[in-house]
Amino acid sequence: MMKRFGILFLIILLLAPSAFFAAAEKPDARPNAANGATFTYADPRMGEQKDMSDKFMFARVHFGPIIPGAYWGDGTRGINAWSHDYPEAGLHLRKILGEVSKTPVHQDINEYVFTFNDPNLCKYPFAYICEVGGLDLSDAEIKGMREYLLRGGFLLVDDFRDIPGYSRYEYPVFHEYVKRAFPEEEYRIKPLDISHPIFNCFFSIKTLDVPPMSNYRGAKPQFLGLEDKHGRLMMMINYNYDVSDFWQWSNDPFQPIEDSNTAYKFGVNYIFYAMTH
Repeated sequence: MMKRFGILFLIILLLAPSAFFAAAEKPDARPNAANGATFTYADPRMGEQKDMSDKFMFARVHFGPIIPGAYWGDGTRGINAWSHDYPEAGLHLRKILGEVSKTPVHQDINEYVFTFNDPNLCKYPFAYICEVGGLDLSDAEIKGMREYLLRGGFLLVDDFRDIPGYSRYEYPVFHEYVKRAFPEEEYRIKPLDISHPIFNCFFSIKTLDVPPMSNYRGAKPQFLGLEDKHGRLMMMINYNYDVSDFWQWSNDPFQPIEDSNTAYKFGVNYIFYAMTH
C-alpha cells in the first residue's frame, strides 16, 4: 500500500503545476499572437521595451501564468520562481562580459523577460531559464522553445536540483517538456565533459568538478547539453548547480572570490559559444 501511495504521490508532483494553474489562471494569462493578433503581455514589464538587438542583451524566459505586478526576484516561490536572482545576476554578468572582452553590451538595464512564444525572443540569441523543476509551458510555448533553439538560439538552463532523500522530480519534469519539444530520436540530453568547446571558447576552464551548492544538500553538479542535428549545442544545462547565484552575490564581500571567478568564466564562455555557433 505504501509503495502504491509513493508512486501516486510522484505522479501528482509531476502533474500538479500544470493541473492546478490550468484551472486557476485567467484566459489572458498566457499571451498568444494567434489569428494575427498583436502579441501582448498582461504585465507591462514583460517583452521587448525597445529593440536592443544591436548589442548583447541578456534575455530571461518566463513560464507559468502571468500575474501583473507580482514581485520578481529572490524569495519567490511557486509560479514566480523563474525570476530567482533577477535582476542582479544578469546585470553583473553583462558588466563582467563588457570588461573582459570587446563585446558591445547593453549595461545598466534589466534583462528582458519573454515567454518562449514571443517572436521577439528570436532577436536575442542567448536566453536564461531557471527553476525548471516547476516548468509549466503551454503548447504554444513548447513550440516556441523548439523554434527558438532550431533557429540558432541558445538556452542556459540553471538552478534546479534533485536531492537524495528530499526531491527526485525536478529533472523528470524538465525532461518531459524537452521531449515534447524535441520528440525525435536524435535529440537526446547528454553529459558534457571538459573537452567540449563551450568550456574552452574564451576562458580555458580546467575542471567541471565544482563544489556542491551549500543549499543543495550535497547534490553533485552535472553539466548536460542538447545538440541540434549539426552538433551545435543549443541548450546548456546546469543540473544541481546555480551559476547565476554566484553572479548575483559577487559584490558581497563575504562571497569567496574564487567561486565568483569560476562562475563568471562559465557565464562568459556560455555567451561566447552562443554568439559564435
